[in-house]
Parts: sequence; structure tokens; C-alpha cells
Amino acid sequence: MKLLLDESVPRRLGSLFSGSFEVRTVQQMDWAGSKNGDLLRMAAESGFDAFITVDQGIEYQQNLSELAIPVIIMIASRNRLQELQPLVSEVIATLSGELQPGIYRVPV
Repeated sequence: MKLLLDESVPRRLGSLFSGSFEVRTVQQMDWAGSKNGDLLRMAAESGFDAFITVDQGIEYQQNLSELAIPVIIMIASRNRLQELQPLVSEVIATLSGELQPGIYRVPV
């Protein structure tokens, strides 16, 4: 499964996903600074299966009926690796389910 990590997610978080995931960051794709709508469109067009972010505002900024890929929002007090690391197993569990384009919230 191919995952794209948003700019706001620590890059090192990608290494916490098992070998069955191909993880890229927005920076690695040279998409840094792109607006969320453009990021989601480019991610879908590039074959990503899900977009992972900590940006809780994304669900209010995007037309949910137009999402082409699932968006997983990791909910933590801060977007530091230490706070997000415990959520990785829940993100993996969410990715293992029947995902449709839309918003999935993974809280602490």
C-alpha cells in the first residue's frame, strides 16, 4: 500500500510502518507548499492509496464528496514523533479495513 505523509507529519514517522507499506513524504515528492486540494489530487493521480496528516482543518477545507483517496487524520496534542508514534498501530488497523475515499480520524 502506497502512503503519502503530509508536510506537517514528522518524516521519521514513515519508518514506523511495516514493509508492506511504501511511504513517501510530500517533501520527497517535491510537492511541499502545495495546497491540500492540489496535494490530494496529485496523490490520487500518482497512485497513492491514502494521505496521512495531522491537519484537523482539512476536513473543513475540502469537499468530502470530491475526495479521490482516503485521508487519515492523526489526532494528537502535538505533531511531534513522540505523540504520533502510539497512533501508528491504529492507522495501520484503519488502513487494513475497507477504505473508501473520505476522512478517517485516528485519535489518541
